[in-house]
Parts: sequence; C-alpha cells; structure tokens
Amino acid sequence: MTHDHDHDHDRTVKPMVDEVTDFEVLEIALRELCIEKGIFTAEDHRRFTEFSEQIGPTPAANLVARAWLDPDFKQLALTEPMTASKEVGVDWLEPTGFGTPSDFTAFEILEDTATLHHVIVCALCSCYPRPILGNSPEWYRTPNYRRRLVRWPRQVLAEFGLYLPDDIEVRVQDSNQKHRYMVMPLRPEGTDGWTEQQLAEIVTRDCLIGVALPKPGVTSNVIVDTRPAVHP
Repeated sequence: MTHDHDHDHDRTVKPMVDEVTDFEVLEIALRELCIEKGIFTAEDHRRFTEFSEQIGPTPAANLVARAWLDPDFKQLALTEPMTASKEVGVDWLEPTGFGTPSDFTAFEILEDTATLHHVIVCALCSCYPRPILGNSPEWYRTPNYRRRLVRWPRQVLAEFGLYLPDDIEVRVQDSNQKHRYMVMPLRPEGTDGWTEQQLAEIVTRDCLIGVALPKPGVTSNVIVDTRPAVHP
C-alpha cells in the first residue's frame, strides 16, 4: 500500500474557524451585493467598521457626570438628548453624514430617581445605543437576558449583584427598531466636591444599561458575584 504524496496532510491549510454561521454568510452576501450595486464602497465599509469598533461608553459617562453637576445641562439631556450628545462629542449622524438605519433613531435618556430605577433591554433583538455606548456586551444580546429581564427584572438584577429595596420601582425599558435608551443613574453619596472627570470614572457601561449603580471606588466593569438562575 503506497502513500499518496499528491495530498500532503501535514501541509494542508486549515480554516481559521471550524464553521461559518448562517448570519455570517448572509452578512457577506449582503455586503458584497451592496458594494456591487454601488450603495457603498469597500472603503466605506472598512471606514465605518473601524469607526464603530472604537466607540465606547466614555462619552455617555461624561454626559451623566456633567448632568450631575450642571442642572441646565441635565435638562438639555433629558429633553434634547441628541443635542446633549453632541456636547460630549457624539454626533449620531457620523460617520456617514446621515446615520444608519440601526443607529440614527429616536434616543431617550431615562432618569433614575429615589423611587424609580430603569434598566434597558431589547426583548426581540439586541437594539442598543451604539453611537454613545459603543458595542453592546455579549450578555446583553443573549436570549437568556432578553427574555428573562422583562419577566423577572429583580431576579436578573440580583444576578448582577444589584439588590434594590422593594419600595423602589423597577421599570424595564424595551428598545426597538426606532428607539434607543440610556440610563442616567442617581449620583451616589460620598461624591461631594468631585470633579466631572472623577464622577465620569465611576459611571460604568453597566450603570448606563441599568444593571449596576455607580459607586465610589468602582471605576471599571468588575466581575460581580452571581447566583444560579432559578428560571434559566
């Protein structure tokens, strides 16, 4: 029995991934069709991809910090959030000049109070205010979070380590194709005299989604203690 040297197994190039998902095939086909029809160029696609990948929650944190310090700016943020976004360097029309169907939509900032706590979700998909918060975390896009938050919000928040008193109403705001939301949490105690930069550092991405509260000393998205889901 002779070995077939026409096929050298040791030198066969293996694929970078084990399989390509149906969504990846759809994305490639749609992208190539749009480029072929002249809707946008490959350079446009590269530029927008790089733009979207570098977005993070820092502008939103700066917006909240400024609102905590400046009542006039806070009013602007709650009544004209698109205008307030520009004040912290975010233009929802960028980088194309006309926005995108998934991003340039109605935007609302939800103000927490002493008796009301907001948390955002997209129960049907994974809609998210990317221009000001960056790309959504993986857990936000999972069916486990999306389907359970609208049914058992206090339990899900507790799994993030956030336990709210019974006298605080929890309001789940469901994003959709036309609306995006961001939470403006309450300013925590112990931050009197802090600068805008100091305040912005404790406004994490999770605070802006509503699954955490800003706390002095917590300046990043730390891994919190979680407990098993009762309703997986």
